[in-house]
Amino acid sequence: MKAYRLVLFGIVAPLVMAGCTPTVKVEAPSEPITINLNVKLDAEVRVKLEEKAQEDVAKNPIF
Repeated sequence: MKAYRLVLFGIVAPLVMAGCTPTVKVEAPSEPITINLNVKLDAEVRVKLEEKAQEDVAKNPIF
């Protein structure tokens, strides 16, 4: 009787464990992926403005 239970447990346990495994679904996004590249442009504009401000201060010192 105990051997029967052990065999039954040996068959049922892996099935129960397989049923508990999580599933992962990989799907393509519904919207296209957008990458914002305005950061580089903003940094470039700031550098140019800083250079222009330094030139203006050098030409006409306030103090």
